[in-house]
Amino acid sequence: MKTGKEDKEITRRDFIKKVGKSTAALGVASVMPTLVKPARAAKRDYILIGRPNPSTGPIAGFGETAEWVGKRAVDEINKGGGIFIKEYGKKLPVKIKLMDTESNPTKAGEIASRLILKDKVDLMVVYGTPATVNPVTGICERYKVPCIASENPIEMWLTAAPYQWSFLNFGLVPDLFPAYYGMWEQLETNKVIGMLAANDTDGVAIVKASQDILIPRGYKIIDMGLVPYGHKDYSSFISTWKKEKVEILFGNMIPPDWTTAWRQCHRLGFKPKIATMGRSLLFPSDIESLGGNLPMGLSLEYWWGPTHPYKSSLMGYDCKKLCDDWEAETGKQWIQLLGFEYGVFEIVANVLNRVKTLDKKKIRDAIAETDMDTIVGHIKYNKQNYATTPIAGAQWGKGKKWPWDLRVVWNGPHKHIPTQGKMMPIP
Repeated sequence: MKTGKEDKEITRRDFIKKVGKSTAALGVASVMPTLVKPARAAKRDYILIGRPNPSTGPIAGFGETAEWVGKRAVDEINKGGGIFIKEYGKKLPVKIKLMDTESNPTKAGEIASRLILKDKVDLMVVYGTPATVNPVTGICERYKVPCIASENPIEMWLTAAPYQWSFLNFGLVPDLFPAYYGMWEQLETNKVIGMLAANDTDGVAIVKASQDILIPRGYKIIDMGLVPYGHKDYSSFISTWKKEKVEILFGNMIPPDWTTAWRQCHRLGFKPKIATMGRSLLFPSDIESLGGNLPMGLSLEYWWGPTHPYKSSLMGYDCKKLCDDWEAETGKQWIQLLGFEYGVFEIVANVLNRVKTLDKKKIRDAIAETDMDTIVGHIKYNKQNYATTPIAGAQWGKGKKWPWDLRVVWNGPHKHIPTQGKMMPIP
Protein backbone atom coordinates (compact mmCIF):
# COMPACT_ATOMS: atom_id res chain seq x y z
CA MET A 1 0.00 0.00 0.00
CA LYS A 2 1.38 3.40 -0.93
CA THR A 3 1.06 5.77 1.99
CA GLY A 4 3.45 8.61 1.21
CA LYS A 5 4.92 8.22 4.66
CA GLU A 6 8.40 7.58 3.25
CA ASP A 7 8.77 11.31 2.66
CA LYS A 8 7.95 12.14 6.28
CA GLU A 9 10.02 9.70 8.31
CA ILE A 10 9.43 9.95 12.06
CA THR A 11 12.61 10.01 14.12
CA ARG A 12 13.08 8.96 17.72
CA ARG A 13 14.03 12.51 18.70
CA ASP A 14 10.97 14.06 17.00
CA PHE A 15 8.55 11.67 18.63
CA ILE A 16 10.04 12.05 22.13
CA LYS A 17 9.78 15.81 21.74
CA LYS A 18 6.09 15.36 21.01
CA VAL A 19 4.97 12.87 23.59
CA GLY A 20 7.86 12.46 26.04
CA LYS A 21 9.84 9.38 26.88
CA SER A 22 7.48 6.44 26.93
CA THR A 23 7.22 3.83 29.61
CA ALA A 24 7.67 1.27 26.88
CA ALA A 25 11.04 2.72 25.96
CA LEU A 26 12.06 2.68 29.61
CA GLY A 27 10.98 -0.93 29.74
CA VAL A 28 13.42 -1.70 26.93
CA ALA A 29 16.28 -0.01 28.72
CA SER A 30 15.58 -1.86 31.96
CA VAL A 31 16.10 -5.28 30.40
CA MET A 32 19.11 -4.56 28.20
CA PRO A 33 22.05 -6.84 29.06
CA THR A 34 25.48 -5.28 29.61
CA LEU A 35 27.54 -7.73 27.57
CA VAL A 36 26.64 -8.16 23.94
CA LYS A 37 27.64 -11.05 21.72
CA PRO A 38 26.19 -11.88 18.30
CA ALA A 39 23.80 -14.81 18.52
CA ARG A 40 25.00 -17.94 16.76
CA ALA A 41 22.82 -20.38 14.87
CA ALA A 42 22.35 -23.69 16.66
CA LYS A 43 23.23 -27.00 15.01
CA ARG A 44 19.93 -28.83 14.75
CA ASP A 45 17.57 -30.33 12.21
CA TYR A 46 14.83 -27.70 12.40
CA ILE A 47 14.33 -23.93 12.22
CA LEU A 48 13.43 -22.41 15.58
CA ILE A 49 11.31 -19.28 15.92
CA GLY A 50 11.10 -17.52 19.28
CA ARG A 51 7.68 -16.25 20.30
CA PRO A 52 7.35 -14.13 23.48
CA ASN A 53 3.59 -13.81 24.07
CA PRO A 54 1.33 -12.10 26.66
CA SER A 55 -0.59 -15.31 27.40
CA THR A 56 -1.64 -14.06 30.86
CA GLY A 57 -1.96 -10.68 32.58
CA PRO A 58 -3.81 -7.47 31.72
CA ILE A 59 -3.10 -7.56 27.97
CA ALA A 60 -3.68 -11.32 27.58
CA GLY A 61 -6.34 -10.57 24.96
CA PHE A 62 -3.48 -9.70 22.60
CA GLY A 63 -2.02 -13.17 23.10
CA GLU A 64 -5.22 -15.19 22.79
CA THR A 65 -4.76 -16.27 19.18
CA ALA A 66 -1.00 -16.95 19.31
CA GLU A 67 -1.03 -20.70 19.85
CA TRP A 68 -3.78 -21.41 17.32
CA VAL A 69 -2.30 -19.18 14.61
CA GLY A 70 1.22 -20.43 15.22
CA LYS A 71 0.22 -24.09 14.87
CA ARG A 72 -1.85 -23.40 11.75
CA ALA A 73 0.88 -21.40 10.02
CA VAL A 74 3.64 -23.87 10.90
CA ASP A 75 1.55 -26.80 9.67
CA GLU A 76 1.09 -24.98 6.36
CA ILE A 77 4.78 -24.08 6.06
CA ASN A 78 5.86 -27.62 6.91
CA LYS A 79 3.33 -29.31 4.64
CA GLY A 80 5.93 -29.89 1.93
CA GLY A 81 8.67 -30.83 4.37
CA GLY A 82 9.60 -27.35 5.53
CA ILE A 83 12.03 -24.83 4.04
CA PHE A 84 15.15 -25.70 2.05
CA ILE A 85 18.33 -24.54 3.79
CA LYS A 86 21.54 -24.61 1.71
CA GLU A 87 24.01 -25.34 4.51
CA TYR A 88 22.01 -28.42 5.49
CA GLY A 89 21.36 -29.51 1.93
CA LYS A 90 17.74 -30.33 2.72
CA LYS A 91 14.41 -28.99 3.87
CA LEU A 92 14.04 -28.23 7.57
CA PRO A 93 10.71 -28.05 9.39
CA VAL A 94 9.82 -24.89 11.31
CA LYS A 95 9.14 -25.01 15.06
CA ILE A 96 7.95 -22.29 17.45
CA LYS A 97 8.92 -21.85 21.08
CA LEU A 98 6.18 -19.78 22.74
CA MET A 99 6.81 -18.33 26.20
CA ASP A 100 4.48 -16.27 28.42
CA THR A 101 5.57 -12.70 29.19
CA GLU A 102 2.73 -12.33 31.73
CA SER A 103 2.06 -8.92 30.09
CA ASN A 104 5.19 -7.62 31.82
CA PRO A 105 7.76 -5.60 29.79
CA THR A 106 10.69 -6.69 31.97
CA LYS A 107 9.66 -10.35 31.69
CA ALA A 108 9.29 -9.93 27.92
CA GLY A 109 12.89 -8.76 27.67
CA GLU A 110 14.12 -11.57 29.89
CA ILE A 111 12.30 -14.16 27.79
CA ALA A 112 13.72 -12.71 24.57
CA SER A 113 17.23 -12.96 26.05
CA ARG A 114 16.64 -16.57 27.06
CA LEU A 115 15.27 -17.53 23.65
CA ILE A 116 18.34 -16.02 22.00
CA LEU A 117 21.09 -17.13 24.41
CA LYS A 118 19.79 -20.49 25.62
CA ASP A 119 17.48 -21.72 22.89
CA LYS A 120 19.51 -20.19 20.04
CA VAL A 121 16.47 -19.14 18.01
CA ASP A 122 17.03 -18.40 14.34
CA LEU A 123 14.36 -15.73 14.18
CA MET A 124 12.00 -13.91 16.56
CA VAL A 125 8.38 -12.92 16.01
CA VAL A 126 6.44 -10.76 18.48
CA TYR A 127 3.08 -8.99 18.77
CA GLY A 128 0.94 -7.30 21.37
CA THR A 129 1.35 -3.61 22.36
CA PRO A 130 4.54 -1.73 23.39
CA ALA A 131 4.66 -3.72 26.64
CA THR A 132 5.68 -6.79 24.63
CA VAL A 133 7.01 -5.57 21.30
CA ASN A 134 9.37 -2.82 22.44
CA PRO A 135 11.44 -4.80 24.96
CA VAL A 136 11.65 -7.83 22.67
CA THR A 137 12.79 -5.87 19.63
CA GLY A 138 15.24 -4.02 21.87
CA ILE A 139 16.85 -7.30 22.90
CA CYS A 140 16.93 -8.52 19.30
CA GLU A 141 18.77 -5.34 18.34
CA ARG A 142 21.26 -5.87 21.11
CA TYR A 143 21.99 -9.47 20.16
CA LYS A 144 21.65 -9.00 16.38
CA VAL A 145 18.78 -11.42 15.85
CA PRO A 146 16.25 -10.76 13.07
CA CYS A 147 12.77 -9.99 14.40
CA ILE A 148 9.39 -9.45 12.73
CA ALA A 149 6.74 -7.66 14.80
CA SER A 150 3.13 -6.51 14.53
CA GLU A 151 0.14 -5.32 16.62
CA ASN A 152 2.02 -2.31 17.93
CA PRO A 153 1.41 1.34 16.94
CA ILE A 154 4.42 2.40 14.91
CA GLU A 155 5.16 5.67 16.76
CA MET A 156 5.42 3.85 20.10
CA TRP A 157 7.95 1.49 18.52
CA LEU A 158 9.98 4.31 16.98
CA THR A 159 10.79 5.69 20.44
CA ALA A 160 13.77 3.30 20.39
CA ALA A 161 14.72 3.78 16.72
CA PRO A 162 16.84 3.39 14.66
CA TYR A 163 16.46 -0.35 14.10
CA GLN A 164 18.78 -2.62 12.16
CA TRP A 165 17.44 -6.08 13.02
CA SER A 166 13.76 -5.53 13.81
CA PHE A 167 10.84 -4.85 11.46
CA LEU A 168 7.23 -3.87 12.17
CA ASN A 169 4.03 -3.83 10.15
CA PHE A 170 0.95 -2.10 11.56
CA GLY A 171 -0.57 1.40 11.57
CA LEU A 172 0.59 4.95 12.25
CA VAL A 173 -1.34 7.05 14.78
CA PRO A 174 -2.07 9.81 12.19
CA ASP A 175 -3.63 7.14 9.94
CA LEU A 176 -6.15 6.35 12.69
CA PHE A 177 -7.69 9.79 12.73
CA PRO A 178 -9.22 9.87 9.24
CA ALA A 179 -11.09 6.72 10.31
CA TYR A 180 -12.24 8.40 13.52
CA TYR A 181 -13.48 11.69 12.10
CA GLY A 182 -14.57 9.92 8.92
CA MET A 183 -17.10 8.01 11.03
CA TRP A 184 -18.05 10.99 13.19
CA GLU A 185 -18.70 13.31 10.29
CA GLN A 186 -21.39 10.99 8.96
CA LEU A 187 -23.52 12.34 11.84
CA GLU A 188 -24.45 15.86 12.88
CA THR A 189 -22.67 16.85 16.09
CA ASN A 190 -21.47 20.01 17.78
CA LYS A 191 -17.87 18.69 17.42
CA VAL A 192 -17.28 18.84 21.17
CA ILE A 193 -15.10 15.92 22.29
CA GLY A 194 -14.70 14.57 25.81
CA MET A 195 -11.19 13.11 25.99
CA LEU A 196 -10.66 9.94 28.03
CA ALA A 197 -7.16 8.50 27.80
CA ALA A 198 -5.01 6.26 29.96
CA ASN A 199 -1.81 7.54 31.52
CA ASP A 200 0.42 5.35 29.39
CA THR A 201 2.23 5.40 26.04
CA ASP A 202 -0.88 4.90 23.93
CA GLY A 203 -2.88 7.47 25.87
CA VAL A 204 -0.20 10.15 25.62
CA ALA A 205 0.14 9.63 21.87
CA ILE A 206 -3.61 9.80 21.23
CA VAL A 207 -4.02 13.01 23.23
CA LYS A 208 -1.15 14.75 21.42
CA ALA A 209 -2.32 13.59 17.99
CA SER A 210 -5.87 14.74 18.82
CA GLN A 211 -4.62 18.24 19.51
CA ASP A 212 -2.60 18.30 16.30
CA ILE A 213 -5.22 16.76 14.01
CA LEU A 214 -8.71 17.34 15.41
CA ILE A 215 -8.53 20.95 16.60
CA PRO A 216 -7.57 22.25 13.12
CA ARG A 217 -10.66 20.41 11.79
CA GLY A 218 -12.88 22.50 14.07
CA TYR A 219 -13.23 20.12 17.02
CA LYS A 220 -13.19 21.35 20.61
CA ILE A 221 -11.49 18.99 23.06
CA ILE A 222 -12.45 18.83 26.73
CA ASP A 223 -9.37 17.25 28.30
CA MET A 224 -9.33 16.71 32.07
CA GLY A 225 -6.01 14.89 32.12
CA LEU A 226 -4.72 11.36 31.72
CA VAL A 227 -6.35 8.60 33.76
CA PRO A 228 -4.27 6.22 35.92
CA TYR A 229 -4.93 2.49 35.65
CA GLY A 230 -7.61 1.29 38.04
CA HIS A 231 -9.40 4.64 38.33
CA LYS A 232 -12.85 4.09 39.85
CA ASP A 233 -14.69 7.41 40.00
CA TYR A 234 -15.45 9.26 36.75
CA SER A 235 -18.18 11.49 38.19
CA SER A 236 -16.10 14.68 37.85
CA PHE A 237 -15.36 13.84 34.21
CA ILE A 238 -19.01 13.16 33.50
CA SER A 239 -20.18 16.35 35.24
CA THR A 240 -17.79 18.41 33.12
CA TRP A 241 -18.77 16.64 29.90
CA LYS A 242 -22.41 17.38 30.61
CA LYS A 243 -21.65 21.03 31.34
CA GLU A 244 -19.60 21.38 28.15
CA LYS A 245 -22.28 19.61 26.08
CA VAL A 246 -19.92 16.88 24.90
CA GLU A 247 -21.41 14.81 22.05
CA ILE A 248 -18.33 12.71 21.19
CA LEU A 249 -16.56 10.61 23.81
CA PHE A 250 -13.11 9.63 22.54
CA GLY A 251 -9.79 8.26 23.73
CA ASN A 252 -7.74 5.18 24.46
CA MET A 253 -8.17 3.06 27.59
CA ILE A 254 -7.46 -0.45 28.83
CA PRO A 255 -10.68 -2.54 28.79
CA PRO A 256 -11.38 -2.77 32.56
CA ASP A 257 -11.13 1.00 33.02
CA TRP A 258 -13.31 1.71 29.99
CA THR A 259 -15.94 -0.69 31.33
CA THR A 260 -16.00 1.21 34.63
CA ALA A 261 -16.21 4.60 32.90
CA TRP A 262 -18.90 3.65 30.37
CA ARG A 263 -21.14 2.09 33.00
CA GLN A 264 -20.87 5.24 35.11
CA CYS A 265 -21.70 7.39 32.07
CA HIS A 266 -25.01 5.55 31.70
CA ARG A 267 -25.73 5.47 35.40
CA LEU A 268 -25.19 9.23 35.72
CA GLY A 269 -27.20 10.05 32.61
CA PHE A 270 -24.40 10.98 30.20
CA LYS A 271 -25.15 9.54 26.75
CA PRO A 272 -23.12 11.07 23.93
CA LYS A 273 -24.08 10.59 20.29
CA ILE A 274 -20.74 8.90 19.61
CA ALA A 275 -18.28 6.91 21.73
CA THR A 276 -15.05 5.86 20.01
CA MET A 277 -12.44 4.18 22.16
CA GLY A 278 -9.13 2.71 21.05
CA ARG A 279 -7.80 -0.55 22.55
CA SER A 280 -10.83 -1.20 24.79
CA LEU A 281 -13.23 -2.34 22.07
CA LEU A 282 -11.10 -4.82 20.11
CA PHE A 283 -12.18 -8.05 21.76
CA PRO A 284 -15.71 -9.50 21.71
CA SER A 285 -15.24 -10.79 25.26
CA ASP A 286 -14.65 -7.23 26.51
CA ILE A 287 -17.67 -5.98 24.57
CA GLU A 288 -19.93 -8.65 26.08
CA SER A 289 -18.62 -7.91 29.59
CA LEU A 290 -20.13 -4.39 29.41
CA GLY A 291 -23.53 -6.02 29.86
CA GLY A 292 -27.01 -5.22 28.59
CA ASN A 293 -27.15 -2.90 25.59
CA LEU A 294 -24.10 -0.89 26.62
CA PRO A 295 -22.03 -2.09 23.61
CA MET A 296 -24.59 -0.77 21.10
CA GLY A 297 -23.05 1.78 18.75
CA LEU A 298 -19.54 1.84 20.21
CA SER A 299 -16.96 2.51 17.49
CA LEU A 300 -13.28 1.91 16.87
CA GLU A 301 -10.57 1.60 14.26
CA TYR A 302 -10.83 -1.48 12.04
CA TRP A 303 -7.46 -3.04 11.26
CA TRP A 304 -8.56 -6.32 9.72
CA GLY A 305 -11.52 -8.66 9.43
CA PRO A 306 -13.38 -11.24 7.35
CA THR A 307 -14.49 -8.66 4.77
CA HIS A 308 -10.94 -7.65 3.82
CA PRO A 309 -10.24 -8.79 0.23
CA TYR A 310 -6.82 -10.32 0.88
CA LYS A 311 -5.57 -13.90 0.64
CA SER A 312 -3.02 -16.12 2.34
CA SER A 313 0.25 -16.32 0.43
CA LEU A 314 0.77 -19.76 1.96
CA MET A 315 -2.47 -21.49 0.99
CA GLY A 316 -4.51 -19.04 -1.08
CA TYR A 317 -7.63 -18.84 1.12
CA ASP A 318 -9.27 -15.54 2.05
CA CYS A 319 -9.73 -13.61 5.29
CA LYS A 320 -13.21 -14.98 5.86
CA LYS A 321 -11.96 -18.57 5.84
CA LEU A 322 -9.31 -17.77 8.45
CA CYS A 323 -12.01 -16.25 10.68
CA ASP A 324 -14.48 -19.09 10.02
CA ASP A 325 -11.88 -21.75 10.83
CA TRP A 326 -10.95 -20.00 14.09
CA GLU A 327 -14.61 -19.89 15.12
CA ALA A 328 -15.23 -23.51 14.15
CA GLU A 329 -12.15 -24.85 15.90
CA THR A 330 -12.17 -22.71 19.06
CA GLY A 331 -15.86 -21.92 19.53
CA LYS A 332 -14.90 -18.24 19.89
CA GLN A 333 -15.76 -15.21 17.80
CA TRP A 334 -13.10 -13.97 15.38
CA ILE A 335 -10.92 -11.06 16.45
CA GLN A 336 -8.91 -8.53 14.48
CA LEU A 337 -5.54 -9.85 15.65
CA LEU A 338 -5.92 -13.14 13.73
CA GLY A 339 -4.86 -11.64 10.43
CA PHE A 340 -1.82 -9.78 11.73
CA GLU A 341 -0.45 -12.78 13.59
CA TYR A 342 -0.94 -15.05 10.60
CA GLY A 343 0.54 -12.42 8.28
CA VAL A 344 3.83 -12.35 10.18
CA PHE A 345 4.30 -16.07 9.54
CA GLU A 346 3.62 -15.46 5.85
CA ILE A 347 6.55 -13.02 5.91
CA VAL A 348 8.71 -15.54 7.78
CA ALA A 349 8.05 -18.22 5.16
CA ASN A 350 8.62 -15.82 2.28
CA VAL A 351 11.92 -14.59 3.72
CA LEU A 352 13.33 -18.03 4.51
CA ASN A 353 12.30 -19.44 1.14
CA ARG A 354 14.09 -16.56 -0.57
CA VAL A 355 17.26 -16.61 1.51
CA LYS A 356 17.65 -20.40 1.95
CA THR A 357 20.05 -19.99 4.85
CA LEU A 358 20.00 -19.51 8.62
CA ASP A 359 22.69 -16.84 8.50
CA LYS A 360 21.14 -14.10 10.60
CA LYS A 361 22.54 -11.17 8.67
CA LYS A 362 21.26 -12.61 5.38
CA ILE A 363 17.84 -13.20 6.96
CA ARG A 364 17.82 -9.59 8.18
CA ASP A 365 18.70 -8.33 4.71
CA ALA A 366 15.96 -10.47 3.14
CA ILE A 367 13.35 -9.09 5.55
CA ALA A 368 14.38 -5.57 4.55
CA GLU A 369 13.77 -6.50 0.89
CA THR A 370 10.29 -7.92 1.53
CA ASP A 371 7.75 -6.87 -1.09
CA MET A 372 4.72 -9.18 -0.95
CA ASP A 373 0.97 -9.55 -0.59
CA THR A 374 -0.28 -11.09 2.64
CA ILE A 375 -3.60 -11.70 4.35
CA VAL A 376 -3.35 -8.17 5.86
CA GLY A 377 -2.37 -6.48 2.59
CA HIS A 378 0.86 -5.54 0.86
CA ILE A 379 4.01 -5.47 2.98
CA LYS A 380 7.05 -3.47 1.94
CA TYR A 381 9.30 -2.06 4.65
CA ASN A 382 10.67 1.47 4.39
CA LYS A 383 14.06 2.80 5.50
CA GLN A 384 12.89 2.91 9.11
CA ASN A 385 11.96 -0.79 8.98
CA TYR A 386 8.19 -0.41 9.14
CA ALA A 387 5.30 -1.02 6.76
CA THR A 388 1.82 0.45 7.15
CA THR A 389 -1.47 -1.36 6.61
CA PRO A 390 -4.89 0.17 5.79
CA ILE A 391 -7.26 1.31 8.54
CA ALA A 392 -11.04 1.57 8.29
CA GLY A 393 -13.68 2.46 10.89
CA ALA A 394 -16.22 0.09 12.45
CA GLN A 395 -19.14 0.05 14.88
CA TRP A 396 -20.52 -2.63 17.20
CA GLY A 397 -24.13 -3.69 16.75
CA LYS A 398 -26.40 -6.63 17.54
CA GLY A 399 -25.21 -9.83 15.90
CA LYS A 400 -26.86 -12.92 14.46
CA LYS A 401 -24.33 -15.68 15.09
CA TRP A 402 -22.73 -13.86 18.02
CA PRO A 403 -24.22 -11.40 20.55
CA TRP A 404 -22.35 -8.47 18.99
CA ASP A 405 -20.87 -7.99 15.54
CA LEU A 406 -18.55 -5.39 14.01
CA ARG A 407 -19.67 -3.69 10.82
CA VAL A 408 -17.44 -1.44 8.74
CA VAL A 409 -18.95 2.04 8.41
CA TRP A 410 -16.03 3.99 6.88
CA ASN A 411 -13.37 2.96 4.38
CA GLY A 412 -12.15 6.36 3.14
CA PRO A 413 -9.39 5.84 0.54
CA HIS A 414 -9.49 2.07 1.02
CA LYS A 415 -12.42 1.36 -1.28
CA HIS A 416 -11.38 -2.27 -1.61
CA ILE A 417 -12.55 -2.79 1.99
CA PRO A 418 -16.36 -3.06 1.76
CA THR A 419 -18.65 -1.19 4.16
CA GLN A 420 -21.89 -2.43 5.74
CA GLY A 421 -23.81 0.80 6.07
CA LYS A 422 -23.27 4.19 7.68
CA MET A 423 -22.47 5.29 11.21
CA MET A 424 -25.45 5.24 13.59
CA PRO A 425 -25.73 7.37 16.74
CA ILE A 426 -25.66 5.61 20.10
CA PRO A 427 -29.31 4.92 20.99
